[in-house]
Amino acid sequence: MLKSSLYIAISAALFIPTTYANSETNSLVNNAAKTAIDETDASLEHILVTSDFRQQPLAKLPTSIAVITQQQILDDGGQHFGQLMNRVVNLNYAGGSSRPKYFQIRGVGERSEYRGAPNSSVGFIVDDIDISGLGMAANMFDVQQIEVLRGPQGTRLGANALAGLINIKSNAPTDTFEHGFQSSVGDDALITLSGFSSGPISDKLTYRLVLEQHQQNGYRSNSFLDKEDTNQLDELTGKLKLHYQASEHLAVDFNYLFADLNNGYDVWTLDNNGYDTSTDLPGVDQQESNGSSLKVVYDNFDGFNLTSITSFTQTDHQHAYDGDWANPSYWSNKQCTDYYDENGNDLYDDSIPCQYDYLWSKLADRKTFSQELRLTSNEYGKIFSKTTDWLAGIYYSDLDENNAIDSSYNGWPDEVVDSNYKATNIAAFSQIDSQLAKDLALSIGIRIEYREAEYTDSLADEFSPSESMWGGHVALSKAINENHSLYGRIARGYKAGGFNMGLSQELSQFKEFDTETLNNFELGFKSNFLKSSVIVNLAAFYMDRKDQQVNASVQNPDKPQRFIIYTANAASSSSYGLELDINWQLSESTAFFITYGALHASYNEYAYQDKYGTTIDISDRSLAHAPHYTYSLGGVYKGDNGLFFTMSLSGKSDFYFSDSHSEKAGSSQLLNARIGYEATDWSIYLWGRNLSDERNATRGFYFGNEPDIDWASKKYVRYGAPRHFGVTFDYQF
Repeated sequence: MLKSSLYIAISAALFIPTTYANSETNSLVNNAAKTAIDETDASLEHILVTSDFRQQPLAKLPTSIAVITQQQILDDGGQHFGQLMNRVVNLNYAGGSSRPKYFQIRGVGERSEYRGAPNSSVGFIVDDIDISGLGMAANMFDVQQIEVLRGPQGTRLGANALAGLINIKSNAPTDTFEHGFQSSVGDDALITLSGFSSGPISDKLTYRLVLEQHQQNGYRSNSFLDKEDTNQLDELTGKLKLHYQASEHLAVDFNYLFADLNNGYDVWTLDNNGYDTSTDLPGVDQQESNGSSLKVVYDNFDGFNLTSITSFTQTDHQHAYDGDWANPSYWSNKQCTDYYDENGNDLYDDSIPCQYDYLWSKLADRKTFSQELRLTSNEYGKIFSKTTDWLAGIYYSDLDENNAIDSSYNGWPDEVVDSNYKATNIAAFSQIDSQLAKDLALSIGIRIEYREAEYTDSLADEFSPSESMWGGHVALSKAINENHSLYGRIARGYKAGGFNMGLSQELSQFKEFDTETLNNFELGFKSNFLKSSVIVNLAAFYMDRKDQQVNASVQNPDKPQRFIIYTANAASSSSYGLELDINWQLSESTAFFITYGALHASYNEYAYQDKYGTTIDISDRSLAHAPHYTYSLGGVYKGDNGLFFTMSLSGKSDFYFSDSHSEKAGSSQLLNARIGYEATDWSIYLWGRNLSDERNATRGFYFGNEPDIDWASKKYVRYGAPRHFGVTFDYQF
């Protein structure tokens, strides 16, 4: 009730008339960042990539980047990043949470974080705020642009971008007043209310305020509790942006992001029926985040500009689930072959009815702080006969996380661990971009980073590793003519080593694991045809990973309700593939797009042990969550009479769920459509997602979770959202 009242009060404040006069504020950032609502896909070659140091046009950047523009976001109508990511090929996610938060780019990335120190392979940035590993807070209302940089981005964010970087940029404040409201209703008790307000506060200060409340039942019903909302989404999110043009040469941007996500987590069933659970203690997946960033740009030095970016994020998170996936009534009708007490002793024989009740919970409190200072050459500071731009900077980050794992088994405390983890990173980076000839450009970047960490827990584990790492890139671009260009890129990324806590003596050799490195070799082609109405981006890549960090799990044979989860180094793996993006503006009213990604990612050498200690060799096998192909295609029609229609189809091949077993998700396709009417100030849409009602598996396990069958291993699968429909109304003034 308090949260709803707060939302209503702030929403009302959004639309209070303001008496300030419109200003002609000249912004260093505002004009470059603002994307007009009526921009067409044909202007894709003019898109500025904001995650690049110099905000260069997409067509000139020598790397594989997928960009989803504001207009494409609006046309799709997706409420969350998870509903748009199928448009980006070679990007996948593991559905072990209420919203996508564990991402894989080209098969590289985490799939869960049940325990261990956070160290994401895929960077996730929203308005200069680092929320890597916390991507649940990524709704799409009032977003200007999404950028997915594939491959190592070591000169951008170092260890946080081994696999790539997801950068989300919201709309900037405006120097004239504009306001908007959007509401959606649909099946599954879906209700979304969103609003924004933007304009001047004074001649030098502008603002933008965005709020959204999203609720739905979560596509599951719980037959034991007779409820339909045990997997609910209840999310309040907001953003505040301030732009202060202190002088002609000094600009200050402040961003604030908050997310209050009170989501359920009740998705697993013993019979894999998909959408009807029977737990007695449904889980939760809650996250409360507050993040801010302060960006200062000064461009009046002799030869260079100074940029300072300060970021701070604080997050409280709880992930809990009913580990037996059923209820006391269900188990009392079963006969257990094994039933254990708190010490792991087998108490009963086969004739005793089961008693199996398991609850797992993890509370986390994470604080992150970062400071980046960089000097960027301007027109007067170019070197080597004015042919070369340069950049130099330093980066500091500090992470402090407290975790509390608390599980219970048949009423007894089972696993209780309190831990604290701290990590400090200090890096120096530099980059030069040189125009060797009129049609030939060279980019060289390097980053050197020092990292130290400290870990302690209530099990008396203590670690304090430190190490130095380096990454970088060399890229050569060749302009064939004004419409076509080629590039070649070599990049090196890294991910810091770490440690495993709470391991038994039998696994003591895995107490620590080494730094992982990734070398990426890429060739790309960027082109436009038919007077820039057809835009084509094509990249082919080969990746070589050394000392690859692999998440492994072993079911405890003495306490089978428990898992021993640890990270180990595989010898190496290699990947190759391609990424193709085609956008065709057929006419002023009609546009089409096609994306296709191919990926072959496999271990060169890797073996693991099953729960009985047997060594399983999966050398030459494909990596987990690395489908061999991904694709999307679709079209948009916007008639002069206001009629709007769009349809898209996306899909992926089958893929392994895990490196610890050989179960797979089947191939899947998702068909979405949207039809509506667009007037000058308002619009209304009828939409449907997953129209073919595809059961697409997003997460899967293979282990024993049923004591009545002697804890025999089985495949358990979680599915994505079924077919659903809704209506969206949008009004701007």
